[in-house]
Amino acid sequence: MKKIALFNWSSGKDSALALYKIQQAKEFEISCLLTSVNQQFQRISMHGVRVELLEQQAKSIGLPLEIMQIPEMPTMEVYEEVMTKTLAKLKGQGVKYSIFGDIFLEDLRKYREDKLVDIGFEAVFPLWKIPTKDLIQEFISLGFKTIVVCVNERFLDKSFVGRVIDQDFINDLPDNVDVCGENGEFHTFTFDGPIFSEPVKFEIGEIVHRKYEKPKTESTNTACDSNGDDAFDYGFWYCDLI
Repeated sequence: MKKIALFNWSSGKDSALALYKIQQAKEFEISCLLTSVNQQFQRISMHGVRVELLEQQAKSIGLPLEIMQIPEMPTMEVYEEVMTKTLAKLKGQGVKYSIFGDIFLEDLRKYREDKLVDIGFEAVFPLWKIPTKDLIQEFISLGFKTIVVCVNERFLDKSFVGRVIDQDFINDLPDNVDVCGENGEFHTFTFDGPIFSEPVKFEIGEIVHRKYEKPKTESTNTACDSNGDDAFDYGFWYCDLI
């Protein structure tokens, strides 16, 4: 019998490639795609993609979608409370494994593993330690198509958002940017490839700049991507997909 797992789905390229590898290996039965959504704006956390497109993705992939409604800029305590409740429900349905598309961030992997073991889950990382240059070439060669929907202006300028990742995009990346954006340099939305029954249709909307406010107190511990003392000195460029 296959092991029953949930798949942590960001809507981006690493998730898509990890899901492809899991499906090819045939070791796990995926019960659902689990995605956190900004409760206020109904967009995928950090990626800024509309829920409607997320739902189209799941439909084309052919897997149930489980959405976690998360407040904007939640504390770690709030985020973990929502996650624990969601996983407890899924555990009651026989799910014992949680699959991630992480590649090389050791601290993030340890955090995930430590939290999951407390509630009886095991973490799985199908892309772990594979060189990102190899992963992006495999992703493209398999026929996946993904568009950059968010860039951190600390690493990339406005010209990179809204571009489909191809060899030209990779060649244009600065040397200090990981080709898979594993350090949070950019985020993507995958709209076609071997895991989809049909491409997800969308139009490119406006490109907007957004800067997040620093927590009001030093003790506030947010669950957003805000590593480093100067994290809130930089904003993000978002490409709206409609």
